[in-house]
Amino acid sequence: MYLLNLSDGYKFPGNPFVLEIVLTAFGLAAITDSGSLSIFDPQSLKSGPRQTISTGHSAIKLLRGFQAAECIVCTAAEDGKVCIWDLRLADHTPVAQLSDGPTGIQALTCSPASNTIAVGTDFENHQASVILWDIRSPSAPKTRYSNVHSDDITELKFHPFQPAHLLSGSTDGLVNILDTAVTDEDEVVVQTFNHNASIHRAGFLTDTEIFALSHDEKFALYSTAESVERGVATQDFGDMRTTLECQYVANVFPQPNGAGAIIGAGACEQEMFGLVHLSRGAGGVESWVLDKKNSVGLPGAHGQEVVRSFCFLDSQHLVLSGGEDGCVKAWSPAT
Repeated sequence: MYLLNLSDGYKFPGNPFVLEIVLTAFGLAAITDSGSLSIFDPQSLKSGPRQTISTGHSAIKLLRGFQAAECIVCTAAEDGKVCIWDLRLADHTPVAQLSDGPTGIQALTCSPASNTIAVGTDFENHQASVILWDIRSPSAPKTRYSNVHSDDITELKFHPFQPAHLLSGSTDGLVNILDTAVTDEDEVVVQTFNHNASIHRAGFLTDTEIFALSHDEKFALYSTAESVERGVATQDFGDMRTTLECQYVANVFPQPNGAGAIIGAGACEQEMFGLVHLSRGAGGVESWVLDKKNSVGLPGAHGQEVVRSFCFLDSQHLVLSGGEDGCVKAWSPAT
């Protein structure tokens, strides 16, 4: 394992949980469970936030970049609202607010290519919904699917090359591929994969391969290709707590052009967080492998608290992390 050094950091007053961090052209955006959206210079975290916005959300949960290069981000919460923020504006008010009722939002994803924001809701009143908005007409959703899952919808991801295709994951154990160009709910599900455990994270690894991670840390890959048996895992890595010798997996970040993924896994008792590359096997082998030998470690991590979110500032060779200790931190190679 190659170890990075803690090079910078900031601790929020009152020790709120840092729930998610996202890099934008305007800086590092971070949300905390106190309801704040803060913006940092990622190369000078210790200077504190450049600005802090009180989002007004009740039980804020999610932060996503809509057009991160243009400083547009979205937040969503248990209050059923999505707020769109232009971080360049000084008045600290959302440029748009989306809501289709008070049902809590558990999943959020954005497609700038189609001007679409999609959310997944809690299971309430016998249904959980995938709701899509066209941000050019924010007064009402353009589409709603209420029968694609039978429990909380915990994950949504748009296909990297087909904006109409949307992946959804749920605590019902299913990962679905939806064709959002179809309005008939009986026809919208293109494929279904049964992970047999509540979905925590899922997404597209390549244009035809997806991953699924359950809340009990079971990780597997599936294929959408017609030549592969439908619904059956192409690779099952089992319980990642055993496979990676960790206590939890925070997230899985696919890399561009199907080059694999970075898996962030934490061990609270050891005060360690590791980044492990999932890549194709050597010598043209089609299977995927976990390169544990060349993993990257963040020693000390966020103490014995959970790392909730991490991201990368490649131009500066920085890894950024946020955790339940109320801190955002920067990690860099030894000089």
